[in-house]
Amino acid sequence: MFLSDYKWKAFLAVALSLFTMVMSMNITILALPVIARDFAVTLREVSWIVIAFSLTVTALLLPMGRLSDLIGRKKTLVSGIGLFIVGSLVCYLAESLFMLILGRVVMGIGASMGQGVGTAIVVSVFPQHERGKAIGSHTTVVAIGSAGGPVMAGVLLQFFPWQVIFLAVAVPAVLAFFLGLLILDDARIGSFQAEDTVFDWTGACLSALLMLFFVLTLNSPFPSENDFWILLIGIPGTLILLRTFIFWELKTGSPLLDLKLFSSAAFSYASLTRFLGFMSRSGGMLLLPVFLLNIRGMNEMTIGLLMFSGALGMGIGAQSGGRLSDIFGPRRFVIFGFFLAALNGMLMAWYHQQTPLLLIVVTLFVNGISMGLWATPNQVITLNATPKSKYGPVGALINLTRNTGNVTGQAIATAVISAVLTFQGFDIELSQVGKMEGSLEAFTLGWRVAYFVIILLLCLSMFTASRTRPKPNETIG
Repeated sequence: MFLSDYKWKAFLAVALSLFTMVMSMNITILALPVIARDFAVTLREVSWIVIAFSLTVTALLLPMGRLSDLIGRKKTLVSGIGLFIVGSLVCYLAESLFMLILGRVVMGIGASMGQGVGTAIVVSVFPQHERGKAIGSHTTVVAIGSAGGPVMAGVLLQFFPWQVIFLAVAVPAVLAFFLGLLILDDARIGSFQAEDTVFDWTGACLSALLMLFFVLTLNSPFPSENDFWILLIGIPGTLILLRTFIFWELKTGSPLLDLKLFSSAAFSYASLTRFLGFMSRSGGMLLLPVFLLNIRGMNEMTIGLLMFSGALGMGIGAQSGGRLSDIFGPRRFVIFGFFLAALNGMLMAWYHQQTPLLLIVVTLFVNGISMGLWATPNQVITLNATPKSKYGPVGALINLTRNTGNVTGQAIATAVISAVLTFQGFDIELSQVGKMEGSLEAFTLGWRVAYFVIILLLCLSMFTASRTRPKPNETIG
């Protein structure tokens, strides 16, 4: 039985925690209208439940990756799961919006600890010749957790009050907590005593501020009349913080992230490829629910179940891409994954009101396969160019690249659609599409323009992926 092998036992502990944390990122989305009604607040105010969690995770990923090098990977993961459980219970018992948001922040701190160290543990317990298999299994868990959140929320909200969704994520987290305590052994999961035990507090603060400025500038939750001032402050602020962070990390003797890793062409191009890949994917995934809800007239539960086909495809693609990259090398599968995504994107660009449901299911499934094919080997390339002593911070960087790529892609897709709608005479929110005569046609045009941009990004990703061949003298992790 595979669980007799320690690597799979350790993977189970990490996978269950990762599944729960990823699922919690979007399990609340369907509950927002109900929560807003119960607390008598607006949807814009209640959206901070989602924003607070995402901001916290994104801001703390890099610091938590470095922290795992100082206190040990087991302690980091188990402590993160514990905080996640506490935050879930605070949300379950919350009697005000403030307490609910506070609980989500605590959940976000825990999730950043778990995500920051999870990749490093999984990669360390598997031998290098099985690295693709390990990361493929890891990516499959992410796919199922991401798609499972809305599906579970849709089912639970049919029969129970919204508070139950926080119990639904706390229960598997408790199991993951005890599995982590009982199974994980620092000596076997790659923990090591760092030669430099100084924590880079300045770098951690700069990193957190940089991510906060970046995310809030691109996806502002504030009233739209403030957009000009947000951009005026946010763009220069982000650039100044980025420059300051790079300067500090190169100067300090105890960096949060060793930026010298980017001197490797394989590492730097793989990181850029990952950013571009998630940028292209998230734009389409943001617009898809709007299309299915407002143009096809589907309900939320049906949409959640339909989008699960993409998660299924991603799981298959991740497993296939990972195992094949162990045999034939990863680079060719990254390129092929983006090529398949671009071809599939050409079909998705021509969705319309009468598009057959079967075609939507098939294209979503293929879209998932293509993502799994490129995402898993891409991580393999990144980690192959990373010394084992840097797995903690680099594992956090891999997750951070995904998050920032998602945020950027969503902002680009929203900007493209909004620009087309405005040009067509519809100055409306995406949620209002279909409620005014002619807005469906305008949205469909914007959808096609957005997918043209997505396909260009996919082509650019193919080019950067082709540049990830490591040099013979580069360090292999």
